[in-house]
Amino acid sequence: MTEATIRSERTDDYTVIRALVVAAFESETEGDLVDNIRTSENYLPDLALVAELDGAVVGHIMISRVDLVNDETRRQVHSLAPLAVAPGFQGRGIGGQLVRAAIAESDKLGLSLVVLEGSPTYYRRFGFEHSVLHGIHIDLPDWAPPEAAQVIRLTSYDPSIRGRVVYPPAFDVVGEAEDSAP
Repeated sequence: MTEATIRSERTDDYTVIRALVVAAFESETEGDLVDNIRTSENYLPDLALVAELDGAVVGHIMISRVDLVNDETRRQVHSLAPLAVAPGFQGRGIGGQLVRAAIAESDKLGLSLVVLEGSPTYYRRFGFEHSVLHGIHIDLPDWAPPEAAQVIRLTSYDPSIRGRVVYPPAFDVVGEAEDSAP
C-alpha cells in the first residue's frame, strides 16, 4: 500500500482534480458533477479531500449534502460522490485512505450517516451496509444491483432517520448522462 498525504482540496487544485476525475471515470460527467457540487449550497469544503503523493494530487473524494425525504419530514444527510483515483495510481490503497479519512472527518463533524451508490464489495470493508436495511432508499440506475444503495452509520446515528434520498440539482448531470446512455 502506498501511503498518501490526505488534505482538504484547495482552489488551485480544481483543474487537476477535474482532469483526475474525468480520467478515472473515463467520462466528463463525473468532472461536471464535482464542479456542480462545488458551486452549490450542498458543497462541504471540509469534506472535499485530495490524496497527494510527492506533491501531486492523485486522488479525490467528496461528501456533500443531499435530502432524505419521507411522508413527514425532509432533512439533510450526506452523500459520498464521487471517489476517484488517477488511473496510474489505482490498486495501491489510495481510494481506501480517502474513504477512511472522509468518514473519520464526517464523524468528527457530528454527521449522522453517509449514503452512496457504489460497489458493495468495495465499500463493505469500510463499514457501509445495504441502505434498505436501515429504511433508507436510493433510486439506482437500472444497471446497478440493489445492494449498491449503501449507508454507513456514524457515532451520531439516529435510527429514526428514514426515507428516500433526493439528490440536489448539482447531481442532474449524472441522471442526464444515464438517460442518454445507449
